[in-house]
Amino acid sequence: MSDQAATASPHQGWGTLNLLSRYQWFVFAMASLAWTADCMDQQLFTAARKQAIDSLLAGQHGAEHMTSDEGKALAKEWPAIATAAFLVGWAVGGFFFGVMGDRAGRVKTLMLTVLLYSLFTGLSALSQTVYDFTLYRFLTGLGVGGVFGVAVALLAEEMPGQARPYTLGLLQALSAVGNCAAALITMLMGFLICQGAFIDSRIQPWQLMFLVGLLPALLVLLMRGRLHEPAKWVESVRQNKALGLKAGSFGELLTNPRWRRNAWLGLLLAFAGVVGLWGIGFFSVDLTQRIFKRVVTAQAEAKGLDEAAKKLFIPGMTMVWSGVGLLTLQFGAFLGIFSFSWVAQSIGRKPAFFIAFLGAMASTIAVFGLLTEVWHLFTLLPLMGFFQLSLFGGYAIYFPELFPTHLRSTGTSFCYNFGRLIAATGPLLLGYLTAAVFNEANGYPEGMRQAGMVMSSVFLLGVAVLPWLPETLGKPLPE
Repeated sequence: MSDQAATASPHQGWGTLNLLSRYQWFVFAMASLAWTADCMDQQLFTAARKQAIDSLLAGQHGAEHMTSDEGKALAKEWPAIATAAFLVGWAVGGFFFGVMGDRAGRVKTLMLTVLLYSLFTGLSALSQTVYDFTLYRFLTGLGVGGVFGVAVALLAEEMPGQARPYTLGLLQALSAVGNCAAALITMLMGFLICQGAFIDSRIQPWQLMFLVGLLPALLVLLMRGRLHEPAKWVESVRQNKALGLKAGSFGELLTNPRWRRNAWLGLLLAFAGVVGLWGIGFFSVDLTQRIFKRVVTAQAEAKGLDEAAKKLFIPGMTMVWSGVGLLTLQFGAFLGIFSFSWVAQSIGRKPAFFIAFLGAMASTIAVFGLLTEVWHLFTLLPLMGFFQLSLFGGYAIYFPELFPTHLRSTGTSFCYNFGRLIAATGPLLLGYLTAAVFNEANGYPEGMRQAGMVMSSVFLLGVAVLPWLPETLGKPLPE
């Protein structure tokens, strides 16, 4: 069946997954596990970031210094710096491995990127200062950035045309499973802290969480010798060699009028979502930690705990609540990505993006403006997760449909990762607004709230570029 014929009936639904062969299911499983584990590593960083930074700064400057104004400022600045370094590494890795995916092959590149993000996530546990911690986050980002482009290119080329948008949407939806795994690990660490499990331990909870990030390296053993390059990519390499064309060429991507237009507009589309998620949305974890630290402190007082018990109960239960927050957010994310796949196949990619961007802006403003009570954790956070993460389901479906085979990994990575390079300014801007504009001296005791609401306007950029992008519903992959 031709790709044209395969995509001609966009309303056949999830039943198209019955078209997949046993090997195609294996390809789907490997690509999805690589991306799911990648997302788990990302969220382990999000959950452990504040604890790791606080611990490392206290080791560098002394615990007493961290109670000073300078120490408090450092504790606010370094999480944003480490996150920005991670995003820059993500972008650089996306560029390099996107090109490598088109030139050397999807499978070889996928295995290398999995090894990279696993190794450096594990090494993050050995950090001695915020400087080497930030370096490890940059190096982890290199591998993380490479996975998405090659994974979606591999699936797009291996799946039947009718099933392609659903398998790509399902791959992105399963990222919520990796995120939930990180949330459960966070909750487990919190319970262990409450039980005093780390009192005499040489390893801290945040270090153990990063060591868990080594496990995805085992995926490479499953891929090696069993996963093969897509026939479309192999044929494209043969044809390009005969014609003297170069795969993975940024020159062609940015000089060909059609691909250049798709690349730059796709970049802006990704930029809006990435800033919204990594520059605003994922910092809601820090916000919930502050809220629930007050809640569990009150609980400790009500229980009549002594100071020694409080030192275990308060940080432990704060971590538990942080994990609950991540779970509720990812529950919404899973439903959002699934919904985007259905909406995009029913009314088109662009209308689905329009709905998602407006919903993301409204729900993010609601979270940062209204989240104060425990029950908000189960209402506002899932709503924000639904809309913010649905955008990333859209990227997985839409970006491979904008570029031909010999530029598909490069083009997808350019949109997703060059947008991320620019988006690395998002966490820095949030940190700056929180520390310098919406600070306590200016009358904002929780300045992150005001900063997050102001920055939510970035989602309007995504809405603004939609009219200039092509609609790909029911169309074959470009060649």
